[in-house]
Amino acid sequence: MIDMQTLNPKEIYKLMATHIIPRPIAWIVTQNSEGLINVAPFSYFAPLSSTPPTVVVSIGHKADGSPKDTLANIRNTQKATICMVPEDLLEKMHLSSKPLASDESEAKTFNISTIKKVEGFPPMIEDVSVAFFCELNQEIILEGSPTIPLILEIKQSFVDENPKKPISRVARTYAKIGEPLDAPTIL
Repeated sequence: MIDMQTLNPKEIYKLMATHIIPRPIAWIVTQNSEGLINVAPFSYFAPLSSTPPTVVVSIGHKADGSPKDTLANIRNTQKATICMVPEDLLEKMHLSSKPLASDESEAKTFNISTIKKVEGFPPMIEDVSVAFFCELNQEIILEGSPTIPLILEIKQSFVDENPKKPISRVARTYAKIGEPLDAPTIL
């Protein structure tokens, strides 16, 4: 038995990330009030309910303690577009995890093409085959947690006629359903 109270946050993360698998990756697209596109991957993401259709994603803070751009943008606009990452976009997804200044766009910096599909929502990544257009339902405060869980309600969805299998995190690597992938690691 492991008493979770005896572990530090890094040890707890490692334990959970290694054994709660697979974790789908939410590639979240948001926009700030000036329309600058932010693209960021999150593997602490899961379906929550089908009535109403909701997902939960936990978002942390930058090294300086300020909210990550994704969190700040969702709080400001109440909207996000979640794209399921196919294997052929794995490298761009990995690049988009690198910290940038708030006035820099991952889409522009890393040449990640986006396309507007649903009016009033951030664009989706152009080459994904599944996307969910979401509104903030609620923010959950977990006392003592460095992350903020957000419940997002899916208002519209896009599913290609022949959707590609999305990738997920399995411990410290990636996988498609039934197949491990060789890929860089996000920590």
